Amino acid sequence: MKIGITCYPTYGGSGIVATELGLELAQRGHEIHFITYANPIRLDSGLPRIHYHEVEVTPYPLFQYPPYTLALASRMAEVAQYQNLDLLHVHYAIPHSISAMLAKQMLAPVRRLPTLTTLHGTDITLVGLDRSYFPITKFSIEQSDGVTSISQDLRQQTQEVFGIKRPIHVIHNFVNTEIYIPDEEKAGAREYAPNGEKLLIHLSNFRPVKRVVDCVRILAAVVKQTPAHLLMAGDGPDRWPAEQMARDLGVEKHITFLGKQDHVERLIRLAHVLLMPSEMESFGLASLEGMACGVPPIATRVGGVPELITDGEDGFLSAVGDIEAQAVKTVTLLTDDVLHARMSARARQTAVSRFATDRIIPQYEEVYRELIG
Repeated sequence: MKIGITCYPTYGGSGIVATELGLELAQRGHEIHFITYANPIRLDSGLPRIHYHEVEVTPYPLFQYPPYTLALASRMAEVAQYQNLDLLHVHYAIPHSISAMLAKQMLAPVRRLPTLTTLHGTDITLVGLDRSYFPITKFSIEQSDGVTSISQDLRQQTQEVFGIKRPIHVIHNFVNTEIYIPDEEKAGAREYAPNGEKLLIHLSNFRPVKRVVDCVRILAAVVKQTPAHLLMAGDGPDRWPAEQMARDLGVEKHITFLGKQDHVERLIRLAHVLLMPSEMESFGLASLEGMACGVPPIATRVGGVPELITDGEDGFLSAVGDIEAQAVKTVTLLTDDVLHARMSARARQTAVSRFATDRIIPQYEEVYRELIG
């Protein structure tokens, strides 16, 4: 199949999932065409059967805001026509599903072009709920030929909030368990913890919803009881507040802010615990990547996270903002080697048995075939 994929190419879960999906599909023999305004963060466009088509938005004095949605629709139609695409798969409802709908209508006189929209979370729970975007978000979902969501919780929210009656297929996020693998020795951890401290790690786009400052507070409570060092991978609006909090609490020497990272699989496996104190998560991709590396997550009981993590077995779940509980559970994992080994093994087992690529990618292929057929 020839599949066009559009996503936000910046640092964020929806773009990462879309990019990884394209790479996995290409390895399975499909021809993948990424259509975005920039090269997706994890995309190696030099791989076989991977193509990248840039969307250019021409500035014009009359446009206070460049009409990216229209430029994207034009580029989608152009690529679909000349590359003979079988389907457009867009990630994140607004504006991608509207652009796909326009591209489909542009080509309607000459050919059929099915569209599939994957809902990732904040496109529904934040953007879609805004009064300015609610009607167009609802319309875009209803007009797509197929719709998927990354968790049961997100599907339920979409149906309830927007009154969607059409079927929404749940296809959970996935992880390549041959790339994300445990590192029992963790020798590379000495680069960040030369005195033998155990590593914690947090990965996100540092938006307020991720509550990155909570990670600093958790660390401050942990180091009072056991040596630890926190790796903060990513960047965004809450990086400075987190850095300031570290200084205020006197733990700046126990934290390394790494900025955006292309190969997070090399970092995660060095850690003993992954922190994900988010206020909202439709699935929790970072936690899944940690679990595949045998790194138990300390997460919040929100959204679709309980569909991934079984509390007390392959990770721990706490209430949002409960710093004390999250710190206690972190200390327990860092100081009880037997418990950590057991939860690490179960976390890896969960990733392999339920969310590995060979279990999830065929679900997308099945949806593609249904829409194309």
